[in-house]
Amino acid sequence: MNDAAVMKAWGKDQKVAGTIVEFLADPHGELTKALDIFMTHEGPYGVFGMQRSKRVAVVYENDVATIVEVSEGPDDPAGDNDPKGPVTYKTKVENILSQL
Repeated sequence: MNDAAVMKAWGKDQKVAGTIVEFLADPHGELTKALDIFMTHEGPYGVFGMQRSKRVAVVYENDVATIVEVSEGPDDPAGDNDPKGPVTYKTKVENILSQL
């Protein structure tokens, strides 16, 4: 759940301008709520003090979500404890591209 300025800066940093990749802002959590991907683990909420989205990658084709991958685990609610591990792998580009 980030605002448009954060997503624009992240897109610029990742050099996605002019590609098929689009970073979407969700400052009020509307998409997060619709996809039911609010992080419910108390750890991140206790640190950040606000609701957070789970780590997710979604591929849309003709306005239909065709691939939805969520990185989370019982001891890894943010899906980032081990960047090379199986939990994080779900939302990494290599996994998403292999499904296209």
